[in-house]
Amino acid sequence: MNGVLALAFGHVGEISLLFGRTVRETVRRRPEWDVLVDQLHHLGVRSLAIATVTALFTGMVLALQTSYSLAAYGAKLFVGNVVALSLVRELGPVLTALMVGGRVGAGITAEIGTMKVTEQIDAIRAMAASPVRKLVVPKVLAILIMLPILVILADFVGIMGGLVMAVTALSQPAAFYMQHVTSALDLHDVLSGLGKTAFFALFIGLVACHNGLTTTGGADGVGRSTTQTVVTSSLCVLISDFFLTKFFLAF
Repeated sequence: MNGVLALAFGHVGEISLLFGRTVRETVRRRPEWDVLVDQLHHLGVRSLAIATVTALFTGMVLALQTSYSLAAYGAKLFVGNVVALSLVRELGPVLTALMVGGRVGAGITAEIGTMKVTEQIDAIRAMAASPVRKLVVPKVLAILIMLPILVILADFVGIMGGLVMAVTALSQPAAFYMQHVTSALDLHDVLSGLGKTAFFALFIGLVACHNGLTTTGGADGVGRSTTQTVVTSSLCVLISDFFLTKFFLAF
């Protein structure tokens, strides 16, 4: 047990040091814009489909499930309230982070891990360049920029999925549903959901880059690091969501 805790704290310390180096390299010089734009497209735009499809069917299922549950209390009219609040506060940010983290985190770890086992990272250091600046900074910045955008789109698509089910399955007028959605949401709900995405993005990016930079053992090591990234980043998102929810509710 003590060995497991020591290993866990060791990983936390290494990721914290990587975060410090990433911040230092970001502040020291402006990022390479062409590389950043390429990462924005690769990590963000290409994740648009998986994020929106997940949100669409989540909104549809949520509308169906809540309608049957609320019907027992005569509150079926408040489906729009439940769908909007659930998506914007919790399900939108968390599910988007999990889906994007699985896709993006695995890709980052596989890319950097392959460079590590083929000694390309050593070659970067030999040229007096920083692997953190060349590899980590663009990827972390890209996730920080794109994840909130993806969450906003996912929230909208999920609410529209609930609208489809409210109109087709529950026979509610679209205007009635949207009126409940707009009356249920306020600025605090939107900002609390978006505020979580910054932390989720940091966890996903730093864990993926750290596992890639510490990969050993050839192709098998790349596979192990990739699996570890998906598991660890998902746990970080779920655990941190609890504490972030407590924090935002306090304010």
